[in-house]
Amino acid sequence: MNATKRALTAAGITSMTATGKVFGRGKGAWDAQVLEGVKQDMPEAIAHLGKEPRLRPQRVLNIAVSDHNVQLTVDTIIEVNQTPAPGDGKIFVLPLDDTYRVRTGETGTTIL
Repeated sequence: MNATKRALTAAGITSMTATGKVFGRGKGAWDAQVLEGVKQDMPEAIAHLGKEPRLRPQRVLNIAVSDHNVQLTVDTIIEVNQTPAPGDGKIFVLPLDDTYRVRTGETGTTIL
């Protein structure tokens, strides 16, 4: 997480919200570390491997950027977090209709 924050800050993307205690899983049916333990015939990994995939602790980042910074933000996150193993995460890009700064009442993408 710290490497991601440092890389985004270095890229000029400084505003973000990180949510800690969330749980989820991707398409993969099983945790890669558990599967590796099963391959190595580790009893605790075999016991952990149940019928259903378990939810894993994860982080959620919410980052709002202007249109011209979307690709830079996506590229930076991928560069820092991409590994050859499953579970690196997903990035969802959504349109941002408008923005309001509560303190001043300013609106628009210039406040991002």
